[in-house]
Order: sequence, then C-alpha cells, then structure tokens
Amino acid sequence: MYKLILVRHGQSEWNLSNQFTGWTDVDLTPQGVEEAKRAGRILRDSDLDIRFTYTSFLKRAIKTLNYVLEEMDRLWLPVEKTWRLNEKHYGMLQGQNKKEAVSVYGEEQVRLWRRSYDVAPAPLPDDDPRHPKFDIRYQDIKYKDARPGTESLQDATRRIIPLWNVGIVDNLRKYKQVLIVAHGNSIRGIIKFMKNMSNEEIVKLNIPTGIPYLMELDEEMQVVTDKYIGLSDEELRELQESVANQTKTK
Repeated sequence: MYKLILVRHGQSEWNLSNQFTGWTDVDLTPQGVEEAKRAGRILRDSDLDIRFTYTSFLKRAIKTLNYVLEEMDRLWLPVEKTWRLNEKHYGMLQGQNKKEAVSVYGEEQVRLWRRSYDVAPAPLPDDDPRHPKFDIRYQDIKYKDARPGTESLQDATRRIIPLWNVGIVDNLRKYKQVLIVAHGNSIRGIIKFMKNMSNEEIVKLNIPTGIPYLMELDEEMQVVTDKYIGLSDEELRELQESVANQTKTK
C-alpha cells in the first residue's frame, strides 16, 4: 500500500486578514507556525514513515514543510520545490479582502471564483508588476502556462497532473510514502483528480490549514482510503466551516 500525505500550509498573513493570496508570496503568522508544528507532531506520532517530500515555490508552504520536518526530526528528507504546486492564481482578486469582494461583485460570483472548477477571476494585465512574468523564480520555466495572469481550479489542476504522472508516481513507487505541503487549491486539485470528483462535488471541498490528509493507494495508484488524521470529526468540521465562511458577510 502506498501512502500520499497532503498538508495545506499553516495560516498565512493574508489568511488572517482574509485576503485573496494566490501567487503573492506572504509569510506565515505565529498561529501558522504553530499549525505547521502541530502537523509535524501529528505525523511524528503516527505510524507513517515518510521518505520524500514536495512543496511549492511559495514561502508559506516551504516554511510549513520545514517546521513539519523539524518536528518529525526528518530535516534530512529530500525536498522537491516546484511551481506546479503553487496556489491557484487569483488574478486581479489578489490582495482584495474576500468579504469586500462580495460587496462589490456579489456572493455568487465570488463563490464561483473561489470554489468552482472552471471559472477564473479577471487576469492581471501583462504589464502589472505583480504578474509572474516579472518574478525571477519563474524566469527559466519553459512551459507556456507557467506564468499565468489568472487561473481557474481546472487550470491549476492541469499544471499539477504532469507532476503527478512524471514525478510523484515514480517517487511513491520508490519511497512508498510521500508528503506534499502545498495550498488549499492545489490540494483540492490533487484530491479532485485522485478521487475523480465531479465539478459539483469540488465546490463543497474546503481544506483547513495544517491538518494532514492521508490517502492510501493501491498498486494502480487508485485511492483505497482517505482521511484527515490527528483531530476529531467535530474539530475538523469546525475548521472546514471556517474556510467555507470566509466570504460570508452575516
């Protein structure tokens, strides 16, 4: 049995201020650091034997992975950093407060931008200094969609699937257990792909920060079981509702 562990980074500064973040490279809050350490302790105290790790190019995920590995006393594990695991790019929404966006665009439109599979926010103009084309970390990437001005979840999932097919599957077969520390939407994309979820089902999937999600896979890399570990059903439900309610104004 192969095991894939997914962890969303700890609370970021823009999670705390309720802003759309996307590819903006914001740091963890003190609470986010503690969430990352808690995830590390959960994994340390489990019966898992993780041997390879992945994370994105964004510091909130990189630092979360570092804290997780430190708590596990496994800072020696190999780490692959890749833009393919970045958060979904939120285009012109990046930096906007989520509740204020609801007051401007309406609750249903913001819900589609946040949770639907195939609706992307308005893109950043090509000359916007926030555009990834101006960021040094993406300069050497040849893939044509590596520097998007916006993305839907479908777009983000499409850039993740090649990583799955070429890298993650190979490392699962080699190491048996692989940890990915990434972002709410990149993890949603992986789960949708792995579980063949419908576009309607994915709208309801909310990923809390800092809680390990364990998938057990068979020889064909099909999901046999999947669950969060380290907290009660009630605690999990409260955290998921908190994510879902970030745009509620009442």
